[in-house]
Amino acid sequence: MHADLSRLTFRPERHYAAVVAQQGRVQLDADTNEQTAIQLHHTRTLAADLIGPHGGPRDAAGFRIDYVGGRHDLDTLHIHGGRYYVDGILCDADRPAPGVPVPDEDDQEAATPETPAHWTYWDQPDAFLDPERPGDRLPSPASAPFVVYLQVWERTVTAAEDPALREVALGAAMPDTAARLKVVWQVLPLSLGALEIEESEPSRETVRDAFARWARRRSVPSARLAARAERPGHADEDPCLVKPDARYRGAENQLYRVEVHAGGEAEDATFKWSRENGSVVLPVDEIDGTWVHLAGLGHDGRLDLDVGDHVELTDTAHTSRLDALPLLRVEELDLPGRRVRLSAEPAPGVGRLPHLHPFLRRWDHHAGPRRKGRTTALRGGAVPVTEGEWLPLEDGVEVYFATGGTYRSGDHWIIPARTATGGVEWPTDTARRPLLRAPAGITRHYAPLALVKGEHGAVDLRLAFAPLATGVPAADEAALAAEEQARREEQAAEAQPAGTPPQPGADPRDTTRGDQ
Repeated sequence: MHADLSRLTFRPERHYAAVVAQQGRVQLDADTNEQTAIQLHHTRTLAADLIGPHGGPRDAAGFRIDYVGGRHDLDTLHIHGGRYYVDGILCDADRPAPGVPVPDEDDQEAATPETPAHWTYWDQPDAFLDPERPGDRLPSPASAPFVVYLQVWERTVTAAEDPALREVALGAAMPDTAARLKVVWQVLPLSLGALEIEESEPSRETVRDAFARWARRRSVPSARLAARAERPGHADEDPCLVKPDARYRGAENQLYRVEVHAGGEAEDATFKWSRENGSVVLPVDEIDGTWVHLAGLGHDGRLDLDVGDHVELTDTAHTSRLDALPLLRVEELDLPGRRVRLSAEPAPGVGRLPHLHPFLRRWDHHAGPRRKGRTTALRGGAVPVTEGEWLPLEDGVEVYFATGGTYRSGDHWIIPARTATGGVEWPTDTARRPLLRAPAGITRHYAPLALVKGEHGAVDLRLAFAPLATGVPAADEAALAAEEQARREEQAAEAQPAGTPPQPGADPRDTTRGDQ
């Protein structure tokens, strides 16, 4: 998550059940965030174990798909409301009800706005699809059926995107407080060819099985990274080191974030990094050519911009689509006017709509790593991925990409660096060699929704579950008689004086009284 954090400490393999606060101790964001992560992990694991990979409540299952095409100029889908769980994550497709405004003085009977019964493919809340982009359009079912599926992931939202998160009572000079994690769901099309289905009329089970195989391949990233802090070769000549034997030589504790920018194979992929976990964001008011007018500046030099910084100008739409926009260089600053001149004009369609909350995100790389005395050139403002060798970031921090990886935009690794130890917090083996790790995120989840056959309708691929609770069954006559006999025997035993022998001829096991 892009947030101002000290570190992330949740490790599911350690099986911690809760975070226990102790009196008189310093309270850290990491402890609170770990408790939240433990609870989410427990809840979602339980839901996935009970429901399965995906499913919805029988009477309120969401994401029913209707195909609407033919006579319409632009094919679309109707996405009906309700709830659906994907790997235990709740996805809600209900449209929020519009509020009822106070009527005007001249119109005391203002009409109540009607809530649309469904989303459409083009207006679903987190997909931001554009009919002008050919890649966003639905396939034509006239040539072959296609699958509609649900993609689910989480992203961080800060006050830069949702100003309502900021407590205005704290004043403009104070930073924002907590960020939020948002569940992003997107309904997207997928061809049968991508699922390796050759049949023209596949059955439900054939499509579900093929989709499960496709989803497993997509869900498990192949990229691996390791990190370490090494003592630089010129350490003895640098009097500003924290201590003579320090390997991480930064002046402050940092949380480094290494994030894939452009995805693909290693020769095409690039990455960017930040020493502040990518949390330095500045809201944008207006774009005028290469000049960007900011809504405000950072609260100090550490959280501000400087000439030479690389920034990503984006907004809610492009962040939700995980678009890899070019990173631009800060060429000039006009602090009194809160203006920044960038090395190029931002891409068309980016940052021009205020309701999409455009913002600048600062990254801290300035050039690629030095190899053989030469600095690697940046590509699109980001650092090219080089596998199989250690790449220096800064202050002794180095990263290593394993060979044979495939990279996805948004995948990232988190590396805490600490001045107290002069190193980074990264798992190692018994020989203290850094271990290769999969990305800390983004974790993507998938579920099939429908097989669209055009005018012939859509085959529902969703699964449903019934409530576990049922009515208490009434006991039959024999059970009721047995319960009554047991009750009478218990009462008789309590009424019998202690030490009284059984009556002559009575069964010793019979504790009922003779007058009954």
